[in-house]
Amino acid sequence: MQIINNPAEMQKTAESLRLKHQFIAVVMTMGALHEGHLSLIRLAKEKAGTVILTIFVNPRQFSPEEDFHRYPRSFEKDAAMAKAAGVDYLFAPDTALMYAEDSQTQVSTGDIASRFEGAARPGHFNGMATVVLKLMLISKAHLAVFGEKDAQQLAVIKRMVQDLNIDITIVSAPIVREPDGLATSSRNIYLSSEERKQATVLYKSICRAAELVKQQITDSEKIIQEVTSVIESAPDAKIDYASIVDSVNFTETTLLKTGVDYLLVLAVKIGRTRLIDNGRLRI
Repeated sequence: MQIINNPAEMQKTAESLRLKHQFIAVVMTMGALHEGHLSLIRLAKEKAGTVILTIFVNPRQFSPEEDFHRYPRSFEKDAAMAKAAGVDYLFAPDTALMYAEDSQTQVSTGDIASRFEGAARPGHFNGMATVVLKLMLISKAHLAVFGEKDAQQLAVIKRMVQDLNIDITIVSAPIVREPDGLATSSRNIYLSSEERKQATVLYKSICRAAELVKQQITDSEKIIQEVTSVIESAPDAKIDYASIVDSVNFTETTLLKTGVDYLLVLAVKIGRTRLIDNGRLRI
């Protein structure tokens, strides 16, 4: 595995790979790798001859009150995990090389990004989309793999690729969960042992929603009431949002229709740690 820190060098390397007819997949991360990331790498390796993993904690997608400086960083461990997983190139640039001091241009995301995570974290999706576009251009990948846990992020990226005619295929990977159902996340390390137990209410609420849909309950309000009840059974849980949305446009729905894919999207604070999760619903 080759480690590259300079964007220009990564671009030059990627161009050389393309000239050799290598099919390139990129997996974009902020480090602190876990099983969820490894599942993305495995999927990338199934679909491409060359895999580029990026590690970059992007300051532009954190608001001033968020945990940019607290965000876990473990580069040596991450590099070892990436190598063991079969990554060919690890691109880990410095912030100064990714954003010049006089950098002015960014992606402006639209309606999909205005709700839920976009409302809770102003500017987040603009910063995320900008770095994703930059990493697409730097890696010159034919294919990019993203996890379904960040469902709204995935929807924003797909729309950006469509709107800007970006020549790349987006592949989505299923959520990886712990044995008790908690979705794997770099932020799980912030949970105390008691909070970790309470955090399972997110997945329990998703399972409850799926049960109701199987019973042909189509009223979103009734489903959300049940979801809320399950989550609030945890004493330290505070719901940021819980909603059922169209899986493509992230518009809220009041009545589920047959044959349409919906998502139950959740953001819940367990103590001080904010967790997101989602589950697919279909009548």
